[in-house]
Amino acid sequence: MALAATLALSACDAGRTAGPYAPATLPYGEGSVDGLIVGHRLMAAGEYELALKSYLRSAADQGITVDVLSALGSANLKLGRLGQAETLLRQATRKDPEFVPAWNNLGVVLMETGQVAEAARVFRIAYGLDSGKTDSIKENLTLALAKVENIAYGEDDTATFALMRRGQGDYLLLTNQ
Repeated sequence: MALAATLALSACDAGRTAGPYAPATLPYGEGSVDGLIVGHRLMAAGEYELALKSYLRSAADQGITVDVLSALGSANLKLGRLGQAETLLRQATRKDPEFVPAWNNLGVVLMETGQVAEAARVFRIAYGLDSGKTDSIKENLTLALAKVENIAYGEDDTATFALMRRGQGDYLLLTNQ
């Protein structure tokens, strides 16, 4: 029994240098998975907080690239942190004005915050840069344009108004409901 356990443990040690000390570690960053890839997979799985942490680790490893800014903005968007998402996505579009995902996600944030006209402008930019290849961008642009055309300024006002004269050239507006 002891011999079987020893053989099993020695099989686990294959490939490592034998000795009393722990095996050497890989140099920092070598052999690890890219934080952006991990974050994208976590986003797809609906784990937005974990994805945000992974994107932050990626920022520490790679620096603040347009991919990292856009990913951080997207994670904040999914977490409902619209102000932070807007700031990050605007930084991404300034850093690389031709990065389509950042423009599209910025448009989504603007739609969520009720800035429909600016969202339509942003979606137009994304659609133009993408050459109309991505269906979701086209759908976002169509939705934004439809909302811009149908902006309602409140409920229909059924109140009637009357003017009452109060001296020389001074009038008071009265409502008759």
